Amino acid sequence: MEQDLDLVRRCLGGENLAWEELLRLHTRRVYNLCYRFTGRPSEAEDLTQEVFIKIFQTLRTYDPRQGSFSTWLHRVARNHLVDHYRRTRKDRLTSPLEDELPRLEEVQTAVHDDPAGRVASRERQELVQRALEKLSPDMREAVILRDFQELDYEEISQILGIPLGTVKSRINRGRLELARLIQRMEKMRVPGRQSESDDAPRS
Repeated sequence: MEQDLDLVRRCLGGENLAWEELLRLHTRRVYNLCYRFTGRPSEAEDLTQEVFIKIFQTLRTYDPRQGSFSTWLHRVARNHLVDHYRRTRKDRLTSPLEDELPRLEEVQTAVHDDPAGRVASRERQELVQRALEKLSPDMREAVILRDFQELDYEEISQILGIPLGTVKSRINRGRLELARLIQRMEKMRVPGRQSESDDAPRS
């Protein structure tokens, strides 16, 4: 946090190298956040650039007394993503409804020595991403911030502007729904299972 504060001060003082260092430190996390919301690398790259343009334009509004720079950055990124979804009308609806998500980050970062393992890992990542895209926007962003961005509940509460209890509720419901979607997708991949129509949300 002290490093971020120092870099912000230097950026506001007009030091280009400080801005480049802020980009280096935070671009990957912002890109991952954008990718989790969109599922498309090229769109995530564009959104990441847009987020950092907005960060640069509004950097003077950051107040360290209100929280860490990382929390503020996530809030700006989240608000930009919400605006993007509203503009493009890409909200997806699912019904709110075990708890596989805490292990999914391990799947994302696991490195397999054998080619078959790498293929399985890639297929798993694609399955998780498709399931994430089927969650409602409220649940999806809460799950992404907690289980993929690894933010704590208080930070998520600040970013989303909702009570702590609501944060926990959305994360729990999102995890349940995500696990259910993954299980149904896995069943559909087994020969003899019913096709895509099975993936419609339950009432």
